[in-house]
Amino acid sequence: MSTMENATARWRLPLLHAGQAQKELDHNEALALLDMAVQPAVTAMGADLPPAEPAEGACWVVGDAPVGAWAGQARSLAGWTAGGWRFLAPHPGMTVWRIEDGLTARYQDGAWRIGELCASSLVIAGSPMLAAQQSPIAGASGGSTIDLEAREVLEAVLETLRNHHLIGR
Repeated sequence: MSTMENATARWRLPLLHAGQAQKELDHNEALALLDMAVQPAVTAMGADLPPAEPAEGACWVVGDAPVGAWAGQARSLAGWTAGGWRFLAPHPGMTVWRIEDGLTARYQDGAWRIGELCASSLVIAGSPMLAAQQSPIAGASGGSTIDLEAREVLEAVLETLRNHHLIGR
Protein backbone atom coordinates (compact mmCIF):
# COMPACT_ATOMS: atom_id res chain seq x y z
CA MET A 1 0.00 0.00 0.00
CA SER A 2 1.50 3.35 -0.97
CA THR A 3 1.70 6.25 1.46
CA MET A 4 -0.56 8.32 -0.84
CA GLU A 5 -3.63 6.15 -0.29
CA ASN A 6 -6.24 7.36 2.17
CA ALA A 7 -8.35 4.19 2.47
CA THR A 8 -7.79 0.46 2.77
CA ALA A 9 -7.87 -1.49 -0.48
CA ARG A 10 -10.63 -3.93 0.32
CA TRP A 11 -13.28 -2.20 2.46
CA ARG A 12 -12.21 1.40 1.76
CA LEU A 13 -11.83 2.09 5.49
CA PRO A 14 -10.33 5.56 6.07
CA LEU A 15 -6.70 5.59 7.10
CA LEU A 16 -5.04 7.98 9.53
CA HIS A 17 -2.13 10.09 8.32
CA ALA A 18 0.82 11.56 10.19
CA GLY A 19 0.08 15.11 11.26
CA GLN A 20 -3.61 14.76 10.42
CA ALA A 21 -5.95 17.02 12.37
CA GLN A 22 -9.08 15.50 13.92
CA LYS A 23 -7.89 11.90 13.49
CA GLU A 24 -10.86 10.75 15.55
CA LEU A 25 -13.19 11.48 12.61
CA ASP A 26 -11.45 8.97 10.31
CA HIS A 27 -11.01 6.51 13.15
CA ASN A 28 -14.71 6.69 14.10
CA GLU A 29 -15.77 6.33 10.44
CA ALA A 30 -13.62 3.20 10.12
CA LEU A 31 -15.15 1.76 13.29
CA ALA A 32 -18.70 2.47 12.03
CA LEU A 33 -17.93 0.61 8.77
CA LEU A 34 -16.28 -2.28 10.62
CA ASP A 35 -19.33 -2.53 12.87
CA MET A 36 -21.36 -3.26 9.71
CA ALA A 37 -18.81 -5.54 8.05
CA VAL A 38 -18.04 -7.94 10.90
CA GLN A 39 -20.68 -10.70 11.23
CA PRO A 40 -23.36 -8.65 9.39
CA ALA A 41 -27.02 -9.38 10.10
CA VAL A 42 -29.49 -7.76 7.69
CA THR A 43 -33.11 -6.78 8.23
CA ALA A 44 -33.99 -7.36 4.57
CA MET A 45 -32.43 -7.89 1.15
CA GLY A 46 -33.19 -6.37 -2.22
CA ALA A 47 -35.00 -3.23 -1.04
CA ASP A 48 -34.54 -0.20 -3.29
CA LEU A 49 -36.16 2.39 -1.00
CA PRO A 50 -34.55 3.18 2.36
CA PRO A 51 -36.84 2.64 5.36
CA ALA A 52 -38.50 5.77 6.76
CA GLU A 53 -37.44 5.21 10.37
CA PRO A 54 -34.45 2.85 10.55
CA ALA A 55 -33.14 1.71 13.91
CA GLU A 56 -29.56 2.62 14.70
CA GLY A 57 -27.29 -0.34 13.88
CA ALA A 58 -29.77 -1.96 11.49
CA CYS A 59 -28.46 -3.09 8.08
CA TRP A 60 -29.96 -3.96 4.69
CA VAL A 61 -28.69 -5.34 1.40
CA VAL A 62 -29.68 -2.72 -1.18
CA GLY A 63 -31.56 -3.85 -4.30
CA ASP A 64 -30.60 -3.44 -7.96
CA ALA A 65 -32.35 -0.08 -8.57
CA PRO A 66 -31.98 1.98 -5.39
CA VAL A 67 -33.44 5.45 -5.01
CA GLY A 68 -33.26 8.29 -2.51
CA ALA A 69 -30.43 8.06 0.02
CA TRP A 70 -29.50 4.66 -1.42
CA ALA A 71 -29.09 5.84 -5.04
CA GLY A 72 -25.87 4.55 -6.59
CA GLN A 73 -25.42 1.85 -3.92
CA ALA A 74 -26.90 -1.19 -5.73
CA ARG A 75 -26.25 -4.52 -3.94
CA SER A 76 -24.25 -2.76 -1.18
CA LEU A 77 -24.64 -3.29 2.53
CA ALA A 78 -26.42 -0.21 3.95
CA GLY A 79 -26.29 0.51 7.66
CA TRP A 80 -28.00 3.22 9.64
CA THR A 81 -25.80 4.97 12.20
CA ALA A 82 -26.11 8.05 14.41
CA GLY A 83 -24.30 9.89 11.60
CA GLY A 84 -26.64 8.69 8.83
CA TRP A 85 -26.27 5.99 6.18
CA ARG A 86 -23.01 4.12 5.73
CA PHE A 87 -22.40 1.79 2.77
CA LEU A 88 -20.06 -1.12 2.09
CA ALA A 89 -19.69 -2.40 -1.46
CA PRO A 90 -19.78 -6.21 -1.42
CA HIS A 91 -16.76 -8.30 -2.35
CA PRO A 92 -16.81 -11.91 -3.59
CA GLY A 93 -17.33 -14.18 -0.61
CA MET A 94 -18.96 -11.56 1.63
CA THR A 95 -21.65 -13.33 3.66
CA VAL A 96 -24.57 -11.85 5.59
CA TRP A 97 -27.14 -13.45 7.88
CA ARG A 98 -30.80 -12.70 7.13
CA ILE A 99 -32.63 -12.00 10.37
CA GLU A 100 -36.09 -12.76 8.88
CA ASP A 101 -35.44 -16.43 8.12
CA GLY A 102 -32.00 -17.31 9.49
CA LEU A 103 -30.57 -17.98 6.03
CA THR A 104 -27.18 -16.77 4.89
CA ALA A 105 -26.57 -14.92 1.65
CA ARG A 106 -23.17 -14.92 -0.07
CA TYR A 107 -22.03 -12.40 -2.68
CA GLN A 108 -20.69 -14.23 -5.74
CA ASP A 109 -20.40 -13.37 -9.43
CA GLY A 110 -22.02 -9.94 -8.95
CA ALA A 111 -25.13 -11.24 -7.17
CA TRP A 112 -26.32 -12.28 -3.71
CA ARG A 113 -27.01 -16.02 -3.46
CA ILE A 114 -29.48 -16.75 -0.68
CA GLY A 115 -29.52 -20.01 1.26
CA GLU A 116 -27.00 -21.82 -0.95
CA LEU A 117 -24.47 -24.04 0.75
CA CYS A 118 -21.37 -24.74 -1.30
CA ALA A 119 -19.21 -27.56 -0.01
CA SER A 120 -17.34 -30.59 -1.22
CA SER A 121 -18.76 -32.68 1.63
CA LEU A 122 -21.03 -32.49 4.66
CA VAL A 123 -19.65 -33.83 7.92
CA ILE A 124 -21.67 -33.85 11.13
CA ALA A 125 -19.99 -34.83 14.40
CA GLY A 126 -17.12 -36.35 12.42
CA SER A 127 -19.37 -38.55 10.25
CA PRO A 128 -19.63 -37.85 6.52
CA MET A 129 -23.26 -37.29 5.46
CA LEU A 130 -22.90 -36.42 1.80
CA ALA A 131 -20.03 -36.39 -0.63
CA ALA A 132 -19.39 -35.25 -4.16
CA GLN A 133 -21.82 -36.37 -6.84
CA GLN A 134 -21.33 -39.99 -7.85
CA SER A 135 -21.41 -41.58 -11.30
CA PRO A 136 -24.79 -42.31 -12.91
CA ILE A 137 -26.59 -45.50 -11.88
CA ALA A 138 -28.46 -47.32 -14.59
CA GLY A 139 -32.17 -47.95 -14.13
CA ALA A 140 -33.49 -51.47 -13.41
CA SER A 141 -33.84 -53.70 -16.46
CA GLY A 142 -33.57 -57.35 -17.43
CA GLY A 143 -33.70 -60.28 -15.04
CA SER A 144 -35.75 -63.44 -15.20
CA THR A 145 -38.29 -62.45 -12.56
CA ILE A 146 -40.23 -59.23 -13.05
CA ASP A 147 -41.24 -57.44 -9.87
CA LEU A 148 -42.97 -54.25 -11.02
CA GLU A 149 -43.40 -52.80 -7.52
CA ALA A 150 -39.72 -53.26 -6.66
CA ARG A 151 -38.66 -51.65 -9.95
CA GLU A 152 -40.98 -48.67 -9.34
CA VAL A 153 -39.51 -48.12 -5.88
CA LEU A 154 -35.96 -48.40 -7.23
CA GLU A 155 -36.71 -45.90 -10.01
CA ALA A 156 -38.26 -43.49 -7.49
CA VAL A 157 -35.13 -43.69 -5.30
CA LEU A 158 -32.84 -43.16 -8.29
CA GLU A 159 -34.91 -40.21 -9.57
CA THR A 160 -34.81 -38.57 -6.15
CA LEU A 161 -31.03 -38.94 -6.01
CA ARG A 162 -30.74 -37.50 -9.54
CA ASN A 163 -33.07 -34.58 -8.78
CA HIS A 164 -30.96 -33.66 -5.77
CA HIS A 165 -27.79 -33.94 -7.87
CA LEU A 166 -26.41 -36.70 -5.67
CA ILE A 167 -25.87 -38.96 -8.69
CA GLY A 168 -25.56 -38.17 -12.38
CA ARG A 169 -28.32 -38.63 -14.93
